[in-house]
Amino acid sequence: MKGTMKDGRRRSPLAMITMPLLVILWCIPTIGLLVTSFRTKEAAATSGWWTALWNGGWTFDNYAAQLSGGMGTPLLNSVIVAVPATILPIMFAAFAAYAFTFMDFRGKDLLFIAIVAVMVVPIQVAFAPMLDLLGPRGLGINGQFVAVWLLHTGFGMPLAIYTLRNYMATLPASVVESAKIDGASHFQTFWKLVAPMSSPAIAAFATLQFLWVWNDLLIAKLFLGGGANRTVIVAQQQMLGTQGQGQEILTAGAFLTMIIPMLVFFGLQRFLVRGMTSGAVKG
Repeated sequence: MKGTMKDGRRRSPLAMITMPLLVILWCIPTIGLLVTSFRTKEAAATSGWWTALWNGGWTFDNYAAQLSGGMGTPLLNSVIVAVPATILPIMFAAFAAYAFTFMDFRGKDLLFIAIVAVMVVPIQVAFAPMLDLLGPRGLGINGQFVAVWLLHTGFGMPLAIYTLRNYMATLPASVVESAKIDGASHFQTFWKLVAPMSSPAIAAFATLQFLWVWNDLLIAKLFLGGGANRTVIVAQQQMLGTQGQGQEILTAGAFLTMIIPMLVFFGLQRFLVRGMTSGAVKG
């Protein structure tokens, strides 16, 4: 019936009105940015984007400037940074979450509390010691991709462990017990049973981690710099002059840099809500 949902509950008229309004309000800034990306600097500075239909000022020069500005290498660098920085924390966190959920060892609860407590510490407080550790006075890898991989892995693991551990706690313990009775090792149990059953949570966190790493400016700016290894976000920031010059080019760059994250998001979105909420009611 049109007046009921799939589970038999009646549709709420208030929700049917409110949700489209929220979607429209949420999309307005993005629509404005898209329209501005096709307008000249003078038109964008003298009139609002909502007047573009009758004021004109349309141009493709902003996108042409982006494509001719050498975006290929920074775009590739962003992929080189984001893919390992997404896989590494999830891989280590999945093993840790399995141990916290299905293994007994001394100090397990205290260690888990300490990991959760780390999430409230701002990552900015670690930048100064990390610059010393990874810089010339330390490991000497600052400016290389491995430095950013290590940082994103360390900063991303606490939330990943917390999320995956809560999800694994909802899995049936009888499956793991049956595997132990059959003689399976922890490694076999993890790869053949727990990891496949935890794929929604893993995919959900992978989506969030990838988006966070891809859009990161501060870590990429500090630990990769603006040279040959700069990411696409740093390259976009460098196009903006000290007096705001080039801001019309950034609007076009914003949409060009959104292509890959949008593909990742839409490819994994069906896991996102399912994975993030499944472990929220049991810990």
